[in-house]
Amino acid sequence: VMAAAAKHLTPVTLELGGKSPCYIDKDCDLAVACRRITWGKYMNCGQTCIAPDYILCHPSIQSEVVENIKATLKEFYGDDVKSSPDYERIINQRHFKRVKSLLEGQKIALGGETDEASCFIAPTILTDVSPDSKVMEEEIFGPVLPIVTVKSVEEAIEFINLREKPLALYVFSNKKQLIRRVIAETSSGGMTANDVLMHSVVPELPFGGVGHSGMGTYHGKFSFETFSHRRACLIRDLRWELLNRLRYPPGSMEMMHL
Repeated sequence: VMAAAAKHLTPVTLELGGKSPCYIDKDCDLAVACRRITWGKYMNCGQTCIAPDYILCHPSIQSEVVENIKATLKEFYGDDVKSSPDYERIINQRHFKRVKSLLEGQKIALGGETDEASCFIAPTILTDVSPDSKVMEEEIFGPVLPIVTVKSVEEAIEFINLREKPLALYVFSNKKQLIRRVIAETSSGGMTANDVLMHSVVPELPFGGVGHSGMGTYHGKFSFETFSHRRACLIRDLRWELLNRLRYPPGSMEMMHL
């Protein structure tokens, strides 16, 4: 799109994608955090541009995160997710095969069931995921949630900064100083603390990406600013022409000194 627009010098605003990280601090209410993450991740079968793409958390809480998400999935979709009217399907078989391929060689802690005929992929959690694995190389855009363990917020920040700038960034913590640090030391299109997706529905906040996740913002007044031309206009008075002699030729040393 950008290349086609460039031929005609047409400006563009691009909302792209990316792998939106979600850091969970050990001190937060995991039940609440995991319920909100579950909602944001598995909504529309994971096919939303700012869904949490992967979780960063301390190894000591990884199993508890899995159990809380498992409990929430049962609360949302019942014992049989496949028969739930609230759980969607992958958009087409091509995308189904791509998402399914991301499960190969991974440690599946929950889910993993698939049905190509109906494009069904169960809500899935992967644990002890290697940062170099295929599932960590591209935006998932599906109901697969990898968990990468980190030992500290410093390691989480470093992990995020070593990758392309995401469209969204999420952090769950009761420590305001930690949240402010993540904001200050990372870059992303948008950010929500102690929830997911919600910054995108606040009209007073700009929505868009940065770097590989896009350029420009919109929503609310920012849409008018983005999609409008800011035209400079000046109306002068025809009187006081004598003052303009300072800018008219011929010049003189006296004028220069003024």
